[in-house]
Amino acid sequence: MAEAEAQEGNYDNMVKIVEELKRDLEKLLDEMEKLTVGATWMAFDMVVMRTNLDLANSMKRLEDAFLSCKEEIEKKWQEVLMEFKEQQLVACS
Repeated sequence: MAEAEAQEGNYDNMVKIVEELKRDLEKLLDEMEKLTVGATWMAFDMVVMRTNLDLANSMKRLEDAFLSCKEEIEKKWQEVLMEFKEQQLVACS
């Protein structure tokens, strides 16, 4: 009798382990799908850019413009922050 209960407990544990394994495998497959799609788009982008030099040049100009704007915004942000700190010091005085 005790042996039958032990076997039933082992079976229940095995079912749980298999279900957890199945869930883990599904999660891994989903993640692999996402990575595969990302890699495919990267490869597509590379092919398009290599075959269309105008696009590559446009992308470079766009990236340069973005970096320039980002740098300018960071400078302005620092100026605004310094002005705010000065106003706080004056207000506290």
